[in-house]
Amino acid sequence: MTTIENKKLGFIGTGKMGEALIKGILHAQLVPPENIYASDMDSEKLESLEKQYKISTCKDNCSAVTDSDVLIIAVKPQTIPALLKEIKFSIKNQLVISIAAGVAIATYENELPRGTKVVRVMPNIAATVREAASAISPGSAVSKDDLEIAKTIFNAIGRSVILPEHLMDAVTGLSGSGPAYIFMVIEALADGGVHEGLDRNTAKLLAAQTVLGAAKMVLEDRSHTGELKDMVTSPGGTTIRGLRVMEERGVRVAMMNAVIAACERSKELGKKT
Repeated sequence: MTTIENKKLGFIGTGKMGEALIKGILHAQLVPPENIYASDMDSEKLESLEKQYKISTCKDNCSAVTDSDVLIIAVKPQTIPALLKEIKFSIKNQLVISIAAGVAIATYENELPRGTKVVRVMPNIAATVREAASAISPGSAVSKDDLEIAKTIFNAIGRSVILPEHLMDAVTGLSGSGPAYIFMVIEALADGGVHEGLDRNTAKLLAAQTVLGAAKMVLEDRSHTGELKDMVTSPGGTTIRGLRVMEERGVRVAMMNAVIAACERSKELGKKT
């Protein structure tokens, strides 16, 4: 793993994702707190972060840029054009990492100085518990070492993959929106347990732990998901009865179509940014 302990990291935006990254980076001890600089419109939030994590805070965005080797932009997509105009003259040789949903690498490369190293990342909300699925796409000026730095940062909050940018809409539909699908699945599983007599808290715990355990098996066992399913499914047993109902009700195709619909919406929104 690439060592970045001597790098200075700047954050513009410290909302849920920005704070999750700061927390994950510090938990993994990638850099000391004093090497993290953050700016945000919310001065109270900055004071809270400085007190909680012992990081440095900046009064303006340009200070966060000039003080950093790696700049992480974690603001709302609609604010990006104005932000880039604000910071463009402060960019020298920083690696710029954007987690602004739907904003193309070209938007940064066209507005910032020629040759600026830009990496676009799509993490998901599970970053808040350090279990994010993140997709990383490098811009035209990004080196192998730059890409390793990005991977090191985002592996601190979960797992990451390197993908070409044209697949980012697919990532949005799958892992970006995916937690909401799984929350609904967990809620439905818990409802079934409640229907059969379990109390709500017990049903929710069992449902959530079941999903967590199944996901861990997929990641660690390396077997095909069909093989893992068959491990649970004995002839004439309870599981095959439940699976039959799921197939009859179209659960599989509903999940597929949810990903496809979210992907299409991501494409629509991308045309507006």
